[in-house]
Amino acid sequence: MTDYRGLTEMSRLRLLHAVQRRPGRLLKDLAADAGIHINTARDHMRVLEDEGLVSSAPIETGRRGRPPVVYSPVRDVDDSAEASRRVQDATARGDLLRRVQPDLRGTLDPVGLHQLDTLYEHLDDVGLEPEVNHRTLTVGLKPCRYEPLIHEERPVVCAVHAKLVRDQLQHVEGPLELRRLHPYVGPERCEIVLGIAGEASRASRPGGVSSEAADAELAEQADAALREWQQKSSRVFTTGPSGAKLAS
Repeated sequence: MTDYRGLTEMSRLRLLHAVQRRPGRLLKDLAADAGIHINTARDHMRVLEDEGLVSSAPIETGRRGRPPVVYSPVRDVDDSAEASRRVQDATARGDLLRRVQPDLRGTLDPVGLHQLDTLYEHLDDVGLEPEVNHRTLTVGLKPCRYEPLIHEERPVVCAVHAKLVRDQLQHVEGPLELRRLHPYVGPERCEIVLGIAGEASRASRPGGVSSEAADAELAEQADAALREWQQKSSRVFTTGPSGAKLAS
């Protein structure tokens, strides 16, 4: 298993966010958007491309010389050999695991299971420690490794991860889609809600934020949920278990 080295630096997350916001832009424009020197941005984009997170393509200008290159998120595995390899490895491991533990098949068809395989391995490689509930089609996640920077960078971090979840599901053509996001359903867990196209959501947890929400709305929801848990934790600390019941 290969971890996503491309998501271990905040600078790369900002560049990926810039690509996701406006695909098909030149390196100089992405670097300016992310506030990164173009030479540093070039190295970061090479890592992101090597890991199957972005793709590059030359554009014809009609002028002589090397054509400029634009970058886009990888939403189709045909655009990235690395993304295709990851999908193949994830689905092969998922099929092997289900042969050993048939009860893991749940009610999804094979294509839906392969979507879930691909998403699970992506989230696991990123370090979010996914916990899949096949019955409700929800995935519990550990808050990301950028927690010390999260207050300032939350719009970037939350938006990047939400869009990556959608992209991973699209790498395998199937029925699963991202429905809602629930930041901080516990002091150390977030949750994403999946659904089958054309069917009502199986999850019963109220609230959350739409997967199509703008970056600022994702950040605002996450901040509010975190503050709520911090307040509950403070009450438990000062009043004991009875405070936890009152706070819940």
